[in-house]
Amino acid sequence: MIAYLEGRVLEVTEAGLILLTPGGVGYEVAAPVSVLSKLPGKGQEVQLYIHTAVAEKAIDLYGFLTFEDLEVFRTLISIDKLGPKKAMAILGQFDADHLREIAFREDADTLATVPGIGPKSARQILWNLKDKVDKLATARLKAAPAKGGRADRRQGPQGEYFDALAGLKNLGYSEEEARPLLKDIFDEEPEIDAATAIRGALKKIAAART
Repeated sequence: MIAYLEGRVLEVTEAGLILLTPGGVGYEVAAPVSVLSKLPGKGQEVQLYIHTAVAEKAIDLYGFLTFEDLEVFRTLISIDKLGPKKAMAILGQFDADHLREIAFREDADTLATVPGIGPKSARQILWNLKDKVDKLATARLKAAPAKGGRADRRQGPQGEYFDALAGLKNLGYSEEEARPLLKDIFDEEPEIDAATAIRGALKKIAAART
C-alpha cells in the first residue's frame, strides 16, 4: 500500500492534485479543501501522508499534510456508513481540534453545517464518534509531547470533560445520566475543571430528586 508520497505539484483541481514523483510517475491524490488551500504553488515540492483505498474497480489515494490528519481521516471512515467523501467534507471544514470539540459536546447542529450531512446524519455520526474521541486525541498527541518529553493522555477541556465523566461513573452514575448534565455544565463554562464539574453535576442530580 502507498503510505507516503513526495514530489512536485503538477496540477491542482477542486478535488485534489496530481503529484509528480522524482521517478517521473504522476499520482492523482484526493485531498480535502483544508489541505488544498495549504499546498505550495505548481512545480513546488510537497510531502503527503497517504491513505490507499482499494476497491474492485479502482485504487483511490487520499492525501494529508500531517500524519495526524491522516489518523483523523481513518478514524472517521471507520464509522459505519461514513465513507471517504463525507470524511473529506468534514475535514475540509473542521480541523482535528474543532472536530474533537464538536464530538465531546455532541454538537450535531455544527456538524450538520457540512454539505451533504443533515441533522439526522450528524446525530448518528456523533453517536459513533463520541466513542472514538480518545483516538482522535491520541493522534494529535503523537506529535505533541508534554514538558519533560512525556505525552499527556488528555489535554484541555476535552480531558476535563472525560475525567468528570469517569468520576461520575465511578460514583455509580450511568453514562446516560451523567453525559447530558456534563454537556450543559461545559457549555456554560468551557474552562471548568473536572472536580468542579462533578460537584455541579451532583448538585443538579440532588435538585432533580427533591
